[in-house]
This record gives sequence, C-alpha cells and structure tokens, in this order.
Amino acid sequence: MTMAELTEAIRQHIDMEMDPEVACGMAEHALGFFGFYDRIIDNALEPTDRNLFYMFQDYDLLTTESEETTLWDGREWRIHYWRFKPELRERVEAYMNREVEVVEVDPFGDVYGNSGNIWMREGDKPVNPNAFTSDHWG
Repeated sequence: MTMAELTEAIRQHIDMEMDPEVACGMAEHALGFFGFYDRIIDNALEPTDRNLFYMFQDYDLLTTESEETTLWDGREWRIHYWRFKPELRERVEAYMNREVEVVEVDPFGDVYGNSGNIWMREGDKPVNPNAFTSDHWG
C-alpha cells in the first residue's frame, strides 16, 4: 500500500471533502507502523494509535487477525495483528480509474426546480380533506 493509495482510500471511505493534507497525515501515521510489513502486532500500538486503527477498521480499511501459540510453560498465548484489507488496493485503483460524469451546473439557475412558488407546502396537506375546514364543523 502506497502513501497515495492509502490517502485516497481514507478520503474515499471517511470523507470525500476531507482536506488531502489531513488524509495524507493519517496515511503517513498508519504506514509508519507497517513499514515494509503487511501486518503489525497490536501490542506495538499506544491507545491513541489503536483508536485510529479501530476507526480505520470501522471504515473498512483495516482488519484484524490473531494466532495462538504455546508458551514454554504450557500456557496458550494469543497474538493480535492489524493488516490492511486484501482487496483495498484493488478498490482504490478502481475508484481512481473510474469515469466521472461531469455535470454542468448553472450557478444562476433556479435551485428550487420549476415549481414557481417554493413556499407552497403541498406535502404538508392533511390526509383528511375535511380536517381543519369549516365543512368539517358545519
């Protein structure tokens, strides 16, 4: 996973309006833990860094795995790891290579549509047509 790919993945999954510098900082911080490895041990993380990784997991960027080993005294020991989702690189590449349809927007156009009168509240009419009318009380 490169810095550019992870930066784009963060923006795509978390917030497309996110400042690219902020996303790049988050990507750099996360990649600093991985180095040249595809997974890192959870014990290497400080609580604030672990919170970032949990956030990335919530946004479908990271996943966890664990393995068990037997210690010399016979006890079982579970080791937890973090790794990037295997399909993340392909999803980011597909996203970056997609065809985006450009929509022309007239900045001086009618933003409310062709309704003419935006203050009409057609959707707010009561279901009972006689409700709140003189016919209902008469």
